Amino acid sequence: MKRILILANNDVGLYKFRKELIQELVKKHKVYISLPYGDFVPNLKDMGCEFIDTPISRRGTNPIEDLKLLRNYKNILKDVKPDVVLTYTIKPNIYGGLACRTSGVPYIANITGLGSAVENGGLLQKITLSLYKVALKKAQCVFFQNKDNKEFLNKKITISNSRLIPGSGVNLKDYALLDYPTDEVVNFLFIARIMKEKGIDQYLEAAEYIKQKHPKTTFHVLGFCEQAYENKLKDMEDKGFIEYHGMQSDVSEFHKISHCTIHPTYYPEGMSNVLLESAACGRPVITTNRSGCREIVDDEINGYIVEQQNSQDLIRKIEQFLNTDYESKKKMGLKGRIKMEEEFDRQIIINAYLREIDIH
Repeated sequence: MKRILILANNDVGLYKFRKELIQELVKKHKVYISLPYGDFVPNLKDMGCEFIDTPISRRGTNPIEDLKLLRNYKNILKDVKPDVVLTYTIKPNIYGGLACRTSGVPYIANITGLGSAVENGGLLQKITLSLYKVALKKAQCVFFQNKDNKEFLNKKITISNSRLIPGSGVNLKDYALLDYPTDEVVNFLFIARIMKEKGIDQYLEAAEYIKQKHPKTTFHVLGFCEQAYENKLKDMEDKGFIEYHGMQSDVSEFHKISHCTIHPTYYPEGMSNVLLESAACGRPVITTNRSGCREIVDDEINGYIVEQQNSQDLIRKIEQFLNTDYESKKKMGLKGRIKMEEEFDRQIIINAYLREIDIH
């Protein structure tokens, strides 16, 4: 029985996207999870995980707080004495990797996205890449969720062993193929944190234009408002352009009524879970031509690719979708489901991890 330590920055992502891997690991191994306490921690403990409460400032850039995190990780390694450590997201990858490297503990990192610091360049990019260079050099394996991230980091730093995996994959049972709804009214979904980089401005602009030209459409918005969009959403809802539903822990009821998911993001994604889940349910998707999104869409086969931050292009693709006959819309959704089954089944990721853990 191995002692496996998982370092993550939140409980929601670990439970939603990695619970199937954890279920496999706890069958044969002792599993510890280190992350801040959250609503899903009891679920993870019920699965058999030993929880270690570890505060993380996810988006903070205070070096003192980051040094505290590094010290915490070193102390956790001393206490747990793991045989292997799995790290997810930027700070656990960097500071967990540094702690493992200096402690001589095998570790497997997962690059879930490079983050804005690397994407935007400048001093913060240089600092982040310098930290990655030290943290990932001795990793037993580094998993990348899209090809662009892998090529970028491999050009900048030396990684001895890296593998490409299809994001976090999608649980094809949890996100089963749904019946395609009738199209008396066509429902579009936006599912994301309400923030500029997720493309909310483009979605709202498209919704206002399309709703006036095509009244038998509804534009739904699901997600927590992280930035100052509350007044804008309320105004748009009052005018009848959108329906805002706030944060939803279960979006399955919305997928049932949806005809298409629109994800106009230009945020640095690893692989978009919103798109994976929508496609698995048999829904066409419209998204941007960027890594972590375009891999999921075969343009005009199971959805449409649009230019980033281009509302007019988004409007054109929405109208193209609306002008498509019902059976063709339904067929697009089915093609998406088949793509998920062939390329993005979560079992692919589980198998990749089990192989690496068995090696080490």
